[in-house]
Amino acid sequence: MSQLEINWDKEPVPLSRVPIIEEVLRVPFNISNEEILETWRMVEVEKLDIRTITMGINILDCRDADAEKTGRNIYDKICLSARDLVKVGQDIEKDYGIPIINKRISVTPIAMLVDGFSADQIIKIGHYLDQAALEVGVNFLGGFSALVHKGYTRGARELIKAIPETLASTEHVCSSVNVGTTKAGINMDAVYDMGKIIKTTAQLTADRDGLGCCKLVVFCNAVDDNPFMAGAFHGPGEPELVLNIGISGPGVVGNVVKNNPDCDLGELANRIKNTAFKITRSGELVGRVASSRLGVPFGIVDLSLAPTPAVGDSVAEILEAMGLERVGTHGSTAALALLNDAVKKGGAMASSYVGGLSGAFIPVSEDAGMIEAAAAGALSIDKLEAMTCVCSVGLDMIAVPGDTPAETLSAIIADEAAIGMINRKTTAVRIIPAPGKQEGDYVEFGGLLGRAPVMSVNKNLSTLFINRKGRIPAPIQALNN
Repeated sequence: MSQLEINWDKEPVPLSRVPIIEEVLRVPFNISNEEILETWRMVEVEKLDIRTITMGINILDCRDADAEKTGRNIYDKICLSARDLVKVGQDIEKDYGIPIINKRISVTPIAMLVDGFSADQIIKIGHYLDQAALEVGVNFLGGFSALVHKGYTRGARELIKAIPETLASTEHVCSSVNVGTTKAGINMDAVYDMGKIIKTTAQLTADRDGLGCCKLVVFCNAVDDNPFMAGAFHGPGEPELVLNIGISGPGVVGNVVKNNPDCDLGELANRIKNTAFKITRSGELVGRVASSRLGVPFGIVDLSLAPTPAVGDSVAEILEAMGLERVGTHGSTAALALLNDAVKKGGAMASSYVGGLSGAFIPVSEDAGMIEAAAAGALSIDKLEAMTCVCSVGLDMIAVPGDTPAETLSAIIADEAAIGMINRKTTAVRIIPAPGKQEGDYVEFGGLLGRAPVMSVNKNLSTLFINRKGRIPAPIQALNN
């Protein structure tokens, strides 16, 4: 093995001296020369990266009777706990030769701390969160959140009122609201409200194509250990501090599919599974090294394939490489189900603790292939909804006309929540009613958030249904204690 070499710019370097390869060599299996080269190729050629290291921080002990003091306490604890997060991430990148794209923070759902505070006071707490994120150097901070699947506390109600202004006036703060679970059913009062909150958030950030909505997710069955934004929060069952890792790798998996055009679907699933194993080992390595250097417990590896707008980093391209002319056509749901399952099977064997969402994301604006399919008319919201039955999350980063009624947005949320509730999986909606835009126009967010065509929605109204409010009862399968 030591005779294998990489030709860097200056002189050949034995593969056994490349840090990420050294770690792979310690795997207690027979590793061939070809597999070692494949691991190097994933990092250097196919652009495998760790999408995020997310530090979860418990802030329940920051509560004070005074809202201003509560905000300062939260700021101080975040700055103390995460002061070395970005530096450690950068050092690991240099030491192990694998990119870590984002360093992020999640905190206890703010609604759990703010009973007795007004929406205006909670907005000020949001500004402290933003200042803390800026101070420690992370790009996003999640946890401006509320869990309201069975009803509102006073704090949760005020926090939800504060969401539009907070997201419009901060750069780094992300928000999420959980409106349903398989055990509890769906809180349709909250679904009704979130349609209006999304509309208001879009209007307050109209000069940025409704950017505030990119930082707002509505969940069913939200998980406590999700490292990905905008839905990350530090759940009630989590320890004082924890590190969760979100891996990536659509380009790596895409090349596996493209390089095996003739094998049947069963064999293809097996090859994807083997690749997911190798990808996940990188995430496990980074998580454990970061945990040791920061003195923070290692939590989970989230196996989700997270695309970016960059060419070659697309989940849609994986599905098309399986044989679909364009993602969104018939067969797309089946292809996505195969992909999701193979990724989970392979990843679960490579990590001590798998969690988060895990599988494959299908955001429109963040995936070059999805953008093209939506622009070509091959991919509709209805087909995306069907695909969410078998993917990691749900309707993600979808732009719709700015004049879409709030009740229609609420109905879209209700449909997605119903899929999650019945199927005992996490589902979510991150939708942008783009102010002043109509079907066929584009929204532009830049960076990882990308760009997207404005997609059509069903013109028939759901107003009377949404206005009923109340709760949709949990399905009978929830009664399994």
